[in-house]
Amino acid sequence: MENIIIRLEEPKDHRTVEELTRAAFNTPDRIERSKIDCPMEHHMVYGLREEEGIMDLNFVAEIDGKVVGHIIYSNAYILQSDNSKIDVLNFGPLSVLPELQNIGIGSALMKHSIEEAKRLEYGAILFFGNPKYYSRFGFSPAKEFGITDCNGDNYPAFMAMELKCDYLKNVFGKFIEADIYIDDLNREKAKEFDKRFHRGFLRR
Repeated sequence: MENIIIRLEEPKDHRTVEELTRAAFNTPDRIERSKIDCPMEHHMVYGLREEEGIMDLNFVAEIDGKVVGHIIYSNAYILQSDNSKIDVLNFGPLSVLPELQNIGIGSALMKHSIEEAKRLEYGAILFFGNPKYYSRFGFSPAKEFGITDCNGDNYPAFMAMELKCDYLKNVFGKFIEADIYIDDLNREKAKEFDKRFHRGFLRR
C-alpha cells in the first residue's frame, strides 16, 4: 500500500500500540488454539520498551494518521561453547490491526526495520516465526548457520538472517533472548497487566 507511513514510535503512541498489539493477538481462534487466558504480546511490548527494547528499531505504521501496525526489536545473543557471546537482534511482536491484516502493513514494517537495522550496522537477526511468511524477507532456518534455540533444539520456525556478510560464519551456539519472551516467567504478569485494558479499570 502506498499510503503507509513508517515512523519511530513516540511516547504518545504507547497506549495505542499496546491496545493494537492486544487486539492483534486476542482473536478467539488464537486464544483457543494456544489455550491461554489472555494474550501476552501487549505485555511483551510494554516490558521491552521499559527495559530491553531498541528504541531506534521500534516502529509504528500509520494510515491517514492512525496507528495500524507496530514492530519492536530487542537485544539477544548467541552463547557459544566457550561462553563467549555474539550479539544479535531479535524482533517481535509484529502487530497489525485485525481488520487491516494481509494488505501489506506487516511487510512494510519488516522491510523498513530490516533496512534500518542494516543502516545501524547490526550483524544479524534471529527469531521464531512462520517460515512461509518470513522467508520472503530473506530469513533462513537457523540450523543452516549452526545455531540452536536455548534448549539445543532446531525446527523450521527458528529463523535467522545475516545483516552483515558472514557475520554468523563460524558462529555455533545457543540463541538467548530477553526473559520477557519466556511464558512461564511472565504469564501471571501478563494477566495482571491485561486488567488495565478491561472496561472501567484505571489506566496506568
